[in-house]
Amino acid sequence: MKTFEYSGFTADGRRARGVVEADDPKSARERLSTRGILVERLGAANDGAAAGPRRRPAFARVAVRAMVFREMASLLRAGLPVPRTLDILIESPELAGARSDLAAARDRIREGADLSAALEAGGRVSAFEIAALRAGERAGALDAGLERVADHLESQARVRERIVTALIYPAVVLALTALVAVGMLGFLLPMLARMWEDAGIALPWFTRMVMAFGRAARWAAPLLAAGLALAAAAVRRRAARSADWRERLDRARYRLPVAGALYRALVAARFARALALLLRGGTPMVEALPLAGRATGSPWAARGVEAATEAVRHGRGPAEALREVPPLRDAIPNWVRAGEASGDLVRLLTAAADRQQFVWERQLGRALSLLEPSLVILLGALVLTVALAIVLPILALHRGLS
Repeated sequence: MKTFEYSGFTADGRRARGVVEADDPKSARERLSTRGILVERLGAANDGAAAGPRRRPAFARVAVRAMVFREMASLLRAGLPVPRTLDILIESPELAGARSDLAAARDRIREGADLSAALEAGGRVSAFEIAALRAGERAGALDAGLERVADHLESQARVRERIVTALIYPAVVLALTALVAVGMLGFLLPMLARMWEDAGIALPWFTRMVMAFGRAARWAAPLLAAGLALAAAAVRRRAARSADWRERLDRARYRLPVAGALYRALVAARFARALALLLRGGTPMVEALPLAGRATGSPWAARGVEAATEAVRHGRGPAEALREVPPLRDAIPNWVRAGEASGDLVRLLTAAADRQQFVWERQLGRALSLLEPSLVILLGALVLTVALAIVLPILALHRGLS
């Protein structure tokens, strides 16, 4: 039997969406009809157009995959086979968005594929996760491999959540600054200026300058925003088509004044944690290195690690080879050398990841501690500028009356 994804309407007019098992589309429609569901769209599970247009698939999200792998590990540890664990997860309400991908993986497993191959065919899982699962399958400890992958994904999700949480307050202050600028320069100051001109009050040069800036910003700001949006879209489209452009943009991130150091520490932490996870699962060094490089999310680091892997394959030591990778040479090689010397490379790589994450958190805290007061000062300077532009004509009128 195959799994089909459907969308349609129930007898009382409510929208219905889900998956159904049947031998062919006709049988699937008949089975749904007996449930009182009028089918609107029907297609094979994991078919992007089968259940209608959707936003980002749920299984593409790191947090959802971490939940799936964690629950699968628990079910496998309880003695259930892989297809049965997928049956249970498909029926789970909190994983309704990932139902199609899980059903497609279950069908492939029923046809004889391993879990790693079934997930790889779906295209939602990273090469690093596939390698970690394959290592668990080779060692006969798939549950342990799933647990390790879930730990790694949860760590990534925590980092992203921390970044988003840390940027909420600066974003609010920046939005407030923009709102105040629009209100004062676009409405309040021009209204007062018309009143002064009608009263025959000569405006000081500072007030005229602020008003001119406001008039220019009124038409220049939308054009600038549109230009930046078009440029960003063009760069993104070019980067999606060209690996060279992706690497150029990635190199530019490392050169940014404050964000570059943050990005470098984050890439090093991801590499060390991914490499430790793969080596713990039994993956050979020459296979683990390029996968860990891709797990960093940095195209420049990934290409450098690919070259380092070739050097290791030809007999060079991993520590010496990684010294040739610019994003990693200051953070990782010494830990790898110490791990090889002590015979406990996995533990040292885990310590290196913890150290780089601590560095990232400390630098992020410092950057935000500077960003927040800077935005407050910017808001205060804007209010002071407009206040002076308003007060100066009043003072000029008072001097004239005196």
